[in-house]
Amino acid sequence: MTPQFEISPLFGDGAVLCRDREIRLFGTAPDGAAVTAELHDRFGRVLGKDTAPARDGRFLLRLPPQPAQEECTLTYACAGASVICKDVLIGDVYLAGGQSNMELELQNADEGPGLIETHDLPLVRYFNVPKCARPGPETEQANRAARWQAVAPGKARDMSAVAYFFAMRLHRHLNVPVGIIDCYWGGTSVTCWMDEEALGRTAEGRRYMQEYDDRWAGKSMEDYLKEEGAFFSGLDEWAKKADQLKKAHPEYTSKEINAVIGPCPPWNPPVGEGSPFRPHGLFHTMLERVIPASLTGVLFYQGEEDTWRTQRYDLLLSSFILRLRELFQYDTLPFLNVQLPMWIDGAAEQDSMTWPPLRLAQQQVADQTARTDLAILIDQGEFDNIHPTNKRVVGDRLFDCARRTVYGENAPAAPRATGKFTENGVLHILLDQSVRDRGEGEFLLEIAGEDGVFCPADTVIDGQELLLSSPRAPRPVQARYAWRDYGVVRLFGENGLPLAPFWLK
Repeated sequence: MTPQFEISPLFGDGAVLCRDREIRLFGTAPDGAAVTAELHDRFGRVLGKDTAPARDGRFLLRLPPQPAQEECTLTYACAGASVICKDVLIGDVYLAGGQSNMELELQNADEGPGLIETHDLPLVRYFNVPKCARPGPETEQANRAARWQAVAPGKARDMSAVAYFFAMRLHRHLNVPVGIIDCYWGGTSVTCWMDEEALGRTAEGRRYMQEYDDRWAGKSMEDYLKEEGAFFSGLDEWAKKADQLKKAHPEYTSKEINAVIGPCPPWNPPVGEGSPFRPHGLFHTMLERVIPASLTGVLFYQGEEDTWRTQRYDLLLSSFILRLRELFQYDTLPFLNVQLPMWIDGAAEQDSMTWPPLRLAQQQVADQTARTDLAILIDQGEFDNIHPTNKRVVGDRLFDCARRTVYGENAPAAPRATGKFTENGVLHILLDQSVRDRGEGEFLLEIAGEDGVFCPADTVIDGQELLLSSPRAPRPVQARYAWRDYGVVRLFGENGLPLAPFWLK
């Protein structure tokens, strides 16, 4: 079928274009057909114009960078057809991606219902990339129907709460339009958002692809869809019973709920070519829809799904970031990540210790990759709730990351361990700022000798040092902090931010 002339909804009425960077516009058109776009300011003056032929059914136009402004117009023309898009803004544009904690909508967040009734910020807008697991007519229809939406009274219920609070702070701080491109799906691995090229660059990525392909080999789409329906039907039925029980007994933990209605079906969705959880699947059905739009930066909150799947999340995340920079044609595209907080299932018999390695992998990538930053949330997790509804603090800490990494400003940062030395049986941990003890919870500091066996450390705070010792480790050489899936932290900087997890070997 010959592609028709259509502009991507990302560049339609109410769009937010990226300031101070080349503006890229794209859509579909018949091969060889010339497509023209003109950008006009509020006075009708031409800010930029480009014409290019469509290739392989797609066109890509490039306009010169522009400063932040409002009330612009985009005019498109192709083979006698024309489209005029109004109320276009130019400002800062962020892609918000990840899994369910980025997906949690404003209407379900603390403060959300109240804010929705009264907020009115027409210069803050969001674009929800439709959640589509498989290519097909329904996917195309959903993408055609997608639109930019402004934050207005009664609106923005389905905006990512994390991205909302981030955007509010950013808009008030910079006084420029802010656009958020929401592109996420709960329960996804980072590999779902990586294309075959990015996955193929590491042995770990290739393993993910091969293992998944091996599991669904020979399964038809019809077989998969039957399995998918049965799985989610069972999950939904259990969730309804759990919600009813929780309303009657809000004090019940997961363990108590399971004792009454039976355990929740394990999160093990069926594998198949149509699954949203397959490697590189959502890259093609969702993320690819917005490539190569011009971006200011990326917000990312993901990792829970990979805590039990990989020991080399650092390789996957690094490959993901580098590939994003290639595809979005921005070699230093800022990547602002969220470190996993504390969490444990209330029905768990013991701490799995799978979340701490992933947190350190996230920190390692932030330390080793230029123009990346990490929002530390080790104080924000909740027992028996993997989806905390206090998303303002996440947005606020991502905003501080943006101030540092994107805009070159000084902003509050979590205290970090910078080094260590052993003296007279005491392991000295050097910090980049002083910490204080809030007196609740555990220190969660452990030390080990040459044998690598860790034990809790007696802890003394001395300015920008932690002095750690234990009779069980008379000559300590290693230290780690917050090596738990779940625990309550008590060490905070003078700025109120928690000490970041670490393992000094």
